[in-house]
Amino acid sequence: MLGHRYTHTFLETAVASVNAGCNLELSYGMRNNVFMHIPQALAMGNITLQMLRDRVRPLFYTRMRLGEFDPPAMNPYSTLDLSVVQSPEHRNLSLEAAVKSFVLLKNIQGTLPLRAQDLPGQRLAVVGPFADNPRVLFGDYAPVPEPQYIYTPRRGLEMLGANVSFAAGCSEPWCRWYSRAEVVKAAGEADIVVVCLGTGVDVETEAKDRSDLSLPGHQLQLLQDAVQ
Repeated sequence: MLGHRYTHTFLETAVASVNAGCNLELSYGMRNNVFMHIPQALAMGNITLQMLRDRVRPLFYTRMRLGEFDPPAMNPYSTLDLSVVQSPEHRNLSLEAAVKSFVLLKNIQGTLPLRAQDLPGQRLAVVGPFADNPRVLFGDYAPVPEPQYIYTPRRGLEMLGANVSFAAGCSEPWCRWYSRAEVVKAAGEADIVVVCLGTGVDVETEAKDRSDLSLPGHQLQLLQDAVQ
C-alpha cells in the first residue's frame, strides 16, 4: 500500500483514497488493512460522514442488483451446483468466444483458416515453448481447469488428422536455453509450421512487469529460425 511512496501511513492512504473516490479495498489476508483506518480519519475530520455515504451507496446498489439481499428462492444462481462447472454447454461457449475473439494481423496468400479436410497427408510442425505446455497457457488469476479439458496447440492440431511433429526449442517462456537444432529439423521437414510464442505468468503478472515488449530470451531467434 505504501510502495509507491505517495503516502507514509495507512491512515494517510485511507484519507487519500476516499477523497479520490475509491470505495473498495482489495487487501486479502490483512487483518489491519487501509480502510480499517476510516473511523480514525472520520474522527479527525479528514473525511466527512456524507462522503462515506456517497462512497458506500454504489457498493450496496451493486450488491442489491446481484441479488445478495434477496431470499435464496428468488436468486436463480442459488440452484446451481458443481455439475455446471466446465459442462459441455460452458465449454462450447468458451470455444465460441475464443474463435470469435481471434485477432488476425496478416493472412498472406490466404494461409488461414487451416481446413481439416485439407490436412491429411500434410506435415505440420508445432514449435515453441507454448506449443505443448499446459502450465503456461493460462494468465494471471486464471481458474484451475480440469486437465482433460486443456488443449494445447499440439494436442488440438493432432486431432485434425495431420502428421504433426513437435519441437519446444526451449522448455519455459524465458527461453534462456534454446535448442536451435530441434526447431530447424522440425520446421525443415514440414509443409506448415505453427510457431507458439509469448510470455505467460512466468514472465509477467500483476506486480511483475517488464521494461519492454520484446519476446523473452531466445524466442525471437526461435521464430527467425523457423521462418528461415
